[in-house]
Amino acid sequence: MSGLTHIGATGEAHMVDVGTKDETQRVALAKGHVRMEPATLEAILAGNAKKGDVLGTARIAGIMAAKKTSELIPLCHPLLLTRITVEIEPDHALPGLRVAAEVRLKGQTGVEMEALTAVSVACLTIYDMAKALDKAMIIGDVRLVEKSGGKSGDFRRDEQKP
Repeated sequence: MSGLTHIGATGEAHMVDVGTKDETQRVALAKGHVRMEPATLEAILAGNAKKGDVLGTARIAGIMAAKKTSELIPLCHPLLLTRITVEIEPDHALPGLRVAAEVRLKGQTGVEMEALTAVSVACLTIYDMAKALDKAMIIGDVRLVEKSGGKSGDFRRDEQKP
């Protein structure tokens, strides 16, 4: 178990001490989607969901979630994020909505979990706000697309591979 950073010598979970790490610019991009019936997508885009502005509410929910990640995910450090963007785009071929979140900071630990949490909560909010129209919606493909900064270096997923 010695190779795992959040596990002690006897197997207990603990928060990693990042106090001695150098501050670097950290960026993470995560993506996901909500697949739905074409009529549901059209109703959302037309602003006809009974609960109101689905896209605007989901965007704000994603931003708020990124800021609250350390309260939701055990062992995540509370971070002073410097930028959070959540973009939601329709994809008629899916059909549904594609969600992307980018999170930035200058700090001693990465922001991958914050970006993934932002995407997840934005997708859950879309589902919640449109479930009266389509309970069969599917949230899927939530993943880290890229990250930069820190000791482990850069990562970029090949989005062409399944």
